[in-house]
Amino acid sequence: MRVWIMIVVVVFFALLAGCGSNDLVVRKQMEMEARVEQLAQANVSANTRLATLATEVKELQSRLNASAADIDAMKPGIAELKASLESIHEKVAELNNPKVSKIEVVNREPSAAEGNSAHQDAYVKAFGLFSANNYNAAIDAFEAFMKAYPDSEYVGNAMYWVGECYYTQHNYNEALESFSKVISTFPDGNKVPDAMLKVGYTLISMNEPAKAKESLQALVDKFPKSQAAAKAREKLVRLSK
Repeated sequence: MRVWIMIVVVVFFALLAGCGSNDLVVRKQMEMEARVEQLAQANVSANTRLATLATEVKELQSRLNASAADIDAMKPGIAELKASLESIHEKVAELNNPKVSKIEVVNREPSAAEGNSAHQDAYVKAFGLFSANNYNAAIDAFEAFMKAYPDSEYVGNAMYWVGECYYTQHNYNEALESFSKVISTFPDGNKVPDAMLKVGYTLISMNEPAKAKESLQALVDKFPKSQAAAKAREKLVRLSK
């Protein structure tokens, strides 16, 4: 009888130990499941944040692309503005230096009117009107200058700036005529590369890309090292896209 009692006691404690171990396993399992659930929730939150960040990155990239396109579109105008400002500085410096008699040379040979400050003053006055964006008055002043001083070395330049006045006002037919006259009348003038460039720009504005490409390519071929040729190459690349 005592033996049976001992057996029952041993079995009881064994079962008790088994139940304790089972409870421990269940508790550990529940803790692991809770931890997995937390990790899953954290993963969902991370994925949501990543998706949001990806959307924001795409929006920023779109804005950057748009800004880059705007900057590219502004580059020709900025370059022209820089050239105009440089020209104004040159005029001011030359007017302040009595030893310098030339403001902006077009013809290679000295003109008979060289040394006559009146035609220089008239030219600078006309250019001042252009710089002040008073284009109609500038056209009248440049044309009056060319009529009064037909032998001046600045006539080619005046003709070019008349074209710029018309171009800025979107009067492309008159602009094209003025720029073309610079090229044909003063083939050795220093404004010829710029005039050829603006002929190309004007033809683009007139929706004649084929003729524009022809003019721009002619500029690159004839004056490959000029700043105008560099701009023409950029424009040709864009026209080819």
